[in-house]
Amino acid sequence: MKAVLMTAAGSPEVLQLQEVPKPSPGNTELLVRLVAAGINPIDTKLRSRGTFYPEQMPAILGCDGAGIVEAVGASVQRFRSGDEVYFCYGGLGAHQGNYAEYTVVDERFVARKPTSVSFAEAAAAPLVLITAWEALYERGRLEPKEKVLIHAGAGGVGHVAIQLAKLKGADVATTIGSAEKAKFVKQLGADEVIFYKQTDFVQAALDWTNGEGVDLAFDTVGGETFHKTFPAVRVYGDIVTILEPDAKTVWKTARVRNLRIGLELMLTPMLLGLTESLQHHGEILQQSATWIDEGKLKIHVSHQFPLKEAAKAHQLLETGSITGKIVLLISDE
Repeated sequence: MKAVLMTAAGSPEVLQLQEVPKPSPGNTELLVRLVAAGINPIDTKLRSRGTFYPEQMPAILGCDGAGIVEAVGASVQRFRSGDEVYFCYGGLGAHQGNYAEYTVVDERFVARKPTSVSFAEAAAAPLVLITAWEALYERGRLEPKEKVLIHAGAGGVGHVAIQLAKLKGADVATTIGSAEKAKFVKQLGADEVIFYKQTDFVQAALDWTNGEGVDLAFDTVGGETFHKTFPAVRVYGDIVTILEPDAKTVWKTARVRNLRIGLELMLTPMLLGLTESLQHHGEILQQSATWIDEGKLKIHVSHQFPLKEAAKAHQLLETGSITGKIVLLISDE
């Protein structure tokens, strides 16, 4: 089969289309013919710095996949050949990722693809859906009628987080950088749009909440944005970040306001081999598929590239400020 191999850590040019052996499904695994693969910032980070398993090179990147089940293991119960599925599994350097024509994945980690969207849209969804779900619903314990501030609401994780927060019945403020992105996030349901380049987002959040601060802040940017957000959160409120806090983070305001700090890394179950948590990811995707098919949740794909142009896709993602998601198209369906 054809696959894009990461031959070494480095620039996008280390991604090379090559022929590799087609995998075979294990006892509880599905052999999936991939139609599309999502591209995420973790892919570009692993490509440039090296994977979590540098001794296992070359590697096939790509955590997100969508495709058609071609064969099943002897003990598979929930799926059969011909089923359309989507999932987030592999791509960290140990298990094969999804920049390939085929992959194998345990049936417990897989959900049926939403029927109302393309394979490209389905492949763009898993990592950002699981990340936003865990950050808002599990780390942040978001409740109906609460007010939440979501940074970078037009981005991959952000645009999904806005919709999940609205589905919970929360009020949403979000930071964006352009009028085009303001229109986009309003269409997703954002109640308050903050142009962070022209406006102090902390003051804007305080004005929006009558001086109290938001119940929950969701940081998808990292760096200074994380600790600068502390005063925008109400006393005894929550802030969740998907980035590792910088060593220079100033914690005093968070401590004085008694904030609860949440760290969200949806890759943890893959890195630590937590089967039950990976199964929970599949359950999140199944519920999300229902919402997608009911028209309550949308995944925005801004760019699509053929598999052989994975390097170009990485170059585009690394320019920053992408609205929605980038996808690799692997086969025609």
